[in-house]
Amino acid sequence: MLRVYHLFLATILLLLMPIGVKFVLPYFSASKVAPKHQVATPTPNTPSQITPGAASTPIAGNIWQKVLGKNFIVPNGWQVSPCQGTASLLCVSSKGEVLGKVEIGVSQVSNNPNFQKHLTDAGIPFGSKLDYQNSANQTKVLTSLKSWAGDYYASLSKDRQKGYGNKIIFSTHPLEEVSIGKLSGIRYGFTGIKPEGGLQEQYISYAAFDGTALYIISTAFDPGAVTGKFEKLENLTIFQPYLDAIAKNLNL
Repeated sequence: MLRVYHLFLATILLLLMPIGVKFVLPYFSASKVAPKHQVATPTPNTPSQITPGAASTPIAGNIWQKVLGKNFIVPNGWQVSPCQGTASLLCVSSKGEVLGKVEIGVSQVSNNPNFQKHLTDAGIPFGSKLDYQNSANQTKVLTSLKSWAGDYYASLSKDRQKGYGNKIIFSTHPLEEVSIGKLSGIRYGFTGIKPEGGLQEQYISYAAFDGTALYIISTAFDPGAVTGKFEKLENLTIFQPYLDAIAKNLNL
């Protein structure tokens, strides 16, 4: 009888052992991997991307519907059109697959004391009714935009140094003067390079001022970004010169 009882207990233990392995053992395992720390990257619509301390002003609907011009070309087999929905995103696709998105934001300068100061320093007191097609005024606007971008670069460098340390080599792009529609603007951006080679992130942005608001256009290669990015660096590299042409032909 005792042997039968022991045999019965052994059978129960054998039946329960897989359950114990499945649900209990993981809590005692030393091989759990902690989630990797991700460096927070500002997206084109965050205050740090526009200017420290100033947020973009929401506008109903996708702004690309209003500003996207018609006289531009894209790579063979690619399509460019405003994304569906109200977010101000431009979709770049091929064969029905979205390759990347370009974001546009608007910052009302009445709520942007930092840029107001740069305008005043350049000789354009905020609120001045000027002809922004005048070359002298265009030069002053470009001076203001470059000073504003310089503030952004300084703030961004501190942010990346704090987040990356010596793990990623951070580099800002030289400021370039470009045409954005009928406005004078700048192209700017930055790159994060891995020590072993290859890019951690790359942002390409444009900014222009129309006398009332700042228009900021931005896209990126950044696995950590949520919107306004390309999934593959090679597609962003191919598209960049076409984006220059799109910016030049905007209805601004």
